[in-house]
Formats: sequence, structure tokens, C-alpha cells
Amino acid sequence: MPEVAYHTRFGSLQHYEKGGVQPISDDVRHYAFSNCFDIASRSKPYEKVVFGQNQIYVLETLRAEGDSPWYTCAHDEFALVMDGEVEVHLVKLGPSQTVPDENKNGAVRVEGPPQGPKMGWMKLQRGHQALLPKNTAYRFSSAKPGVVVLQTCKGDLSVERWAEICQTA
Repeated sequence: MPEVAYHTRFGSLQHYEKGGVQPISDDVRHYAFSNCFDIASRSKPYEKVVFGQNQIYVLETLRAEGDSPWYTCAHDEFALVMDGEVEVHLVKLGPSQTVPDENKNGAVRVEGPPQGPKMGWMKLQRGHQALLPKNTAYRFSSAKPGVVVLQTCKGDLSVERWAEICQTA
């Protein structure tokens, strides 16, 4: 059996290939493909751009740069750092700042500075993941541009740009 050599290349905000769908005997229009690095390179800091969706569940790309606003959510979210170094600060919110509708999907901005005990912070690098617990305020901070992927539910702050980010032919 011949030896097969594989070469893994990791992308970053500065060095990535856009990528795409390579159909063998099908039509590329039957698929959607996008790239979190390409999306982040063209996004505003902390804009939540949807690049994957399964019913109400989405993957959002965020360009991490500077300090984000404070967000909270009625459900847990997960943040995965794809590039750069990102801090995540957490504050346990009191009832006056939590999302009143426990069935509301997606993140919302916290009104005013978060009130409640500080829960701590995490320093994340490529491949590190953080749980963003429900009814907790979170803020991202990054000295240099980076990329964060959020696993969440589609909400009011989710931005859809399918025509701009997906390969169509």
C-alpha cells in the first residue's frame, strides 16, 4: 500500500485560503460554504455574522478587536477562538439585567454597566473554548485583531450575509 502524505495548514486572519466546495459529480449550487477568516477580515469588530445554521442554531463569526459591548443571553453560548488572543470577562447578573423571556434566542446587549459579582476572566488562544453561561454578562477584549466563533441560537443581533459570504458557483 503506498504511503500517503498529509499536510495540515491552519488558517489565521492574516493567512487563509478562501476555500470552497469542490463538487465531483454534483452542482455547487446545492451546497453552502463560507470561511470564518474571510468573514472576519471584512467585518466590523464584534459584528455577529452567521456562517452556519441548523434550524435555530447558528455559528457566528466575530472579528475580535478592542473591547466588545457587554452581552447576555437566556441560554448558554460557546466561544471558540480561531485566531489571536482574546480575553472573556464574566459578571453574574441580577434579575434586573437578565433576559426576561427565558425562551428568547440569541444574545442581547446588557443595558448599562453589568451589575453583580464578577465571576472572573479567561485568556483564550487558538483552539480554546469558553462557556458563556445564561444570565451572565460577558465581554470580549483583544489587543490585536482575532477571530471568535460563537455557537449560539439565531437572535436579533445575528447578521445574515449569505449572498456575500457563500460560494455560489
